[in-house]
This record gives sequence, structure tokens and C-alpha cells, in this order.
Amino acid sequence: MTAISIRRVNPDDLPTLLEIYNHYVRETAITFDVEPRTLVQRRAWLNGFSLTGRYQCFVANKDGRVVGWASSHPYNERAAYETTVMTSIYLAPDARGRGLGRQLYSYLLEVLDKEDIHRIYGGITLPNEASVGLHTRMGFELVGIFQEVGRKFGRYWDVAAYIRRVKQG
Repeated sequence: MTAISIRRVNPDDLPTLLEIYNHYVRETAITFDVEPRTLVQRRAWLNGFSLTGRYQCFVANKDGRVVGWASSHPYNERAAYETTVMTSIYLAPDARGRGLGRQLYSYLLEVLDKEDIHRIYGGITLPNEASVGLHTRMGFELVGIFQEVGRKFGRYWDVAAYIRRVKQG
């Protein structure tokens, strides 16, 4: 694995994070956004994170460059879902396949394990062997597949639902 440093996201990271994310919007079905996001939208996204608690975001730096992020956000806005979060992870295309995602996701999950969270949910557009492998290695279990729930690039895509059980009770 390649050594990286991990820290909380800050506003200066937004242009790089936007560039990384919009690559996946334009080139892949990994995200179901069909139009690239703007810097204004990403600033609003950044405001959804806190220094502590369930909703956090961390960036990975390698050789002085931000190469990705991992974040947690509400699974659903309804109050009974408050102890369930969704996670996301995105890496720069040239940073994939080097163990950086595993280091970054591990860091996020260690932080979340200390919070009042019962379940962590990850949705993976299929096929995506790299993301399925990462989630499996991080302790997520496949709980179902939503068939043809998103349309992008003129076709329908399945989404696999993965759950990580954090706290029992």
C-alpha cells in the first residue's frame, strides 16, 4: 500500500474534489448524477459535514495532492433513520488500484465506529468489482440488489445494497 495522509476536508479542497467527482459523473455510472456538479453545489455539500458526529468527510493526500475523499451522510431525512448513515468514497482516476481507498475508507469507518451509529449503508452501481471488493473487505455485507433503478448513458443500472453492522441493539 502507498502511504497517504488523511485529514478533514476543508473549503480549499473543493476544486479538486469537484474535478474528481465530475470525472465519474461524465465517464461512469458509479454516480447517478448526469450533469456535472458546480462549485456552488459542492460548497453546500461541504456544509453538511461536522467536526464530530455522524456526518464527516476526510480527504486523502499523496505527495502533496488531494487524491480522494470518503464521507458519511444521512441515509434518510426521517428521524427514525438517524443512526443509519450512507458512505461515499471517490478517488482520482490515477490513484485507484493502489490501496489508497482502503486506507481512506478504514479511517472514516474507525471514526464512525465511535459515533452513535447502528448501520452504515453503501450503494454500488453494478458492475463495479473494485467497490464490491472494498466494501466486502471493510466488513460490509450484501443485503440486496435494486434492479434497474437508475438510467444513465441510455441504459438501466442495478445498485447493490451493502450494510455494515456497527452496533447491536
